Amino acid sequence: MLNISHNQLNKKITLKGYAAYDKAFKVRHFKIFNKFLFVFGVIALIILFLPWTQNVSGKGYVTTLTPDQRPQTIQSPIPGRIEKWYVKEGDFVKKGDTVLFISEIKNEYQDPNLVQRTNEQRDAKSRSVVSYKEKIKALEQQILALNSERKLKLSQAENKLQQTRFKVKSDSIAYKASQTDFDIAKKQYNRTVTLQAEGLKAVIDVEAKRLKLQGAQAKLIAQENKLLASKNSVMNAQLEISRIAAEYSNKISKSRSDRFSAESNQFEAEAQVSKLDNKSSSYQMRNAMYYITAPQNGYINKAIKGGLGETFKEGEMLVGIMPSNYDLAVETYVEPIDLPLIHINEKIRIQFDGWPAIFFSGWPNASFGTYAGRVVAVETFISDNGKFRVLIAPDKEEEKWPKNVRVGSGALTIALLEDVPIWYEIWRQLNGFPPNYYKSEKQELAKTKE
Repeated sequence: MLNISHNQLNKKITLKGYAAYDKAFKVRHFKIFNKFLFVFGVIALIILFLPWTQNVSGKGYVTTLTPDQRPQTIQSPIPGRIEKWYVKEGDFVKKGDTVLFISEIKNEYQDPNLVQRTNEQRDAKSRSVVSYKEKIKALEQQILALNSERKLKLSQAENKLQQTRFKVKSDSIAYKASQTDFDIAKKQYNRTVTLQAEGLKAVIDVEAKRLKLQGAQAKLIAQENKLLASKNSVMNAQLEISRIAAEYSNKISKSRSDRFSAESNQFEAEAQVSKLDNKSSSYQMRNAMYYITAPQNGYINKAIKGGLGETFKEGEMLVGIMPSNYDLAVETYVEPIDLPLIHINEKIRIQFDGWPAIFFSGWPNASFGTYAGRVVAVETFISDNGKFRVLIAPDKEEEKWPKNVRVGSGALTIALLEDVPIWYEIWRQLNGFPPNYYKSEKQELAKTKE
């Protein structure tokens, strides 16, 4: 009791003589209990100094060692409608086996003769390319012919120009001779007139000389007209050369323009041929995509899209497949505080779900039902769950993993670290300190060599 009253009953009333008092306050019970406490304390003290293997545990699941061995889904690269199934769930398929057949749902691809019609369009365009090539050759021949004809025409015109120039020279010489004859006739006429005035010549002689002078003058005027006509012919010959050069330049330029137009049309037709050829190849590949095939050997797990006539979009999952040949591995996750303790080739103990195991965290040698593994990859970036991913492969030097382990089943992983006393482990756990950093033998040998 609290003994707050001045009227204390325990000093006035004694409990001796009561059966309950005799049973509760026996000295023999205290001695046995004290011995028990002493033995328990000694055992606990001994246990505190027993060795304890530090470890880093994590929850994970069974996966495969390489990405191409993991369960996957089969998608269709094009939208379509399911028409026929060739497999059922649980069937084994080989690489290239047909899983299902789909049909087209887009209007522009529903023509059954689409590839044939596209090939016909391509062949027609190919023939037009040949026609343009022939037209280009004909225009090139036409240009060569026009160049040759221009050379001939210019040569003829130059010859004619040369002839007219020679004629101008001859006419100018004849004109000079006529002018000389006119001067002589004029002097003779003047001399005859003078002699007739002196009475030495008759009037008939003067008239004869006048006629001769008039004839020489007429001849001079005729020669002058011929000379002017010859000069005019020279000018006409020069103009003809210019006309011929301009005419054939226009014809050749037009032929070259037609050739360039034909070449442009040829290139455009070739581009259309390539485009149609590309379409034809795409249509053929698209037709091959109507048959959805298995990407590798494996088992059909689940039909994600079932039934007949069901439509789907491109890239949508249709059926799941599990590869038949795979190497098992365990994917586990560790806390960021434990990540520095995990190294490549580190030994790991694994407990699979569904396999009976007795595991002692601090005494792995006394455990039963666990399997050995080695770390093959440590993720360098944190996962969505706030932990780091670690990939573990079977240890070939230890016991093989169970054959019936399936991909996706759970697994408990324990990374074995340094051996410490139990009291140290309790102290570490109470303070929240990480386990001791474990150094593998390879790291110690490397440091020793350095």
